[in-house]
Amino acid sequence: MHGKHVSYKKKIMNNKVVTFGEILLRLTPPGYMKFSQSNTLCATFGGSETNVAVSLAHFGLDSKFVTRLPQNDIAQACVMDLRSHGVDANDIIYGGDRLGLYYFENTASARVAKVVYDRANSAFSTIEKGMIDWDKVFEGADWFHWSGIGPSLSQSAADVTLEAIMAAEAKGMTISCDLNYRKNLWKYGKDASEVMPELVKHCDVLFGTEGEYQKSVGGVEPVGYSVRSVDEKIDLKAHEEFCRRVMERTPKCKKMFVALRNVLNANIHILTELLYTRDEQFYAGKAYMIDHVVDCVGCGDAMCAGLIYGLKNFTNDNRKALEFSIAAGTLKNTIVGDYNLVNADEVKALMEGNGSGRISR
Repeated sequence: MHGKHVSYKKKIMNNKVVTFGEILLRLTPPGYMKFSQSNTLCATFGGSETNVAVSLAHFGLDSKFVTRLPQNDIAQACVMDLRSHGVDANDIIYGGDRLGLYYFENTASARVAKVVYDRANSAFSTIEKGMIDWDKVFEGADWFHWSGIGPSLSQSAADVTLEAIMAAEAKGMTISCDLNYRKNLWKYGKDASEVMPELVKHCDVLFGTEGEYQKSVGGVEPVGYSVRSVDEKIDLKAHEEFCRRVMERTPKCKKMFVALRNVLNANIHILTELLYTRDEQFYAGKAYMIDHVVDCVGCGDAMCAGLIYGLKNFTNDNRKALEFSIAAGTLKNTIVGDYNLVNADEVKALMEGNGSGRISR
């Protein structure tokens, strides 16, 4: 269930990025089989914030993932998997009864992908305030990343997320959020519109689709993205106005990224991204036609890792940070599993136009 040990370049920064959320065991029928066809399920690990941590480690950043796991052999396999990818798992806490699961049935042609969650009463969803020593967790770190999935699982998980955000803010850390709205997860009596605004208002960097901004921030109507080719023009003024209205509702946010994806069919997607800054700079990134989607799970997480890397490394070049994020998300669609197992040089090569699929010798 855990990956092979890999080698990494020397860490490029002393400061650490900390991500916080739930890691899941993913169970997938082989190939493009339906659940009812196979008596075999491929087991891998994944989850939004986990995926970001793994991707950042592969980019060469100092990356730490924090969660709560049960005390059993599956959890230990999970920790081994994280460490095999270069992620610091030393501040994971233990308790609770079980690791959350999700079952994924891959899409093919006109058949949609299916996700079945089995994560009720997981170790993470029963986490409580005071269990994590955030001062210790954030030692040496300058960036904290979370997503809207954690707060969707339980009131206590939402409370701990806010606890982490406030501790990070007190330390002057950059705080980023992937809004990650999942309607099937908000089951404890509250909706994203009741919980997320209080959390989001402390964030410096936001990422999501226009629909996720609508659910998590409120008061904004999605523009939409339905292009049929990478050269098709979109209404940039409308998208810019959308971003401006979001910024009005998130006064601490300095930069907001908007993912735009149009699914032409299961195998062909068009992907791009927008960036809007507090000082009203607006950037529309390159659009990619992905004509052989292998696994689109984790694409947004790859884009988040890309923007974090980009903002930390291209500090005076918003355009380059944006393009790195889009290229990272594009490459994730070619990789099976949740994790984006590419390094920064591979992302930069795609940014520079080397995406031919030829053998690199």
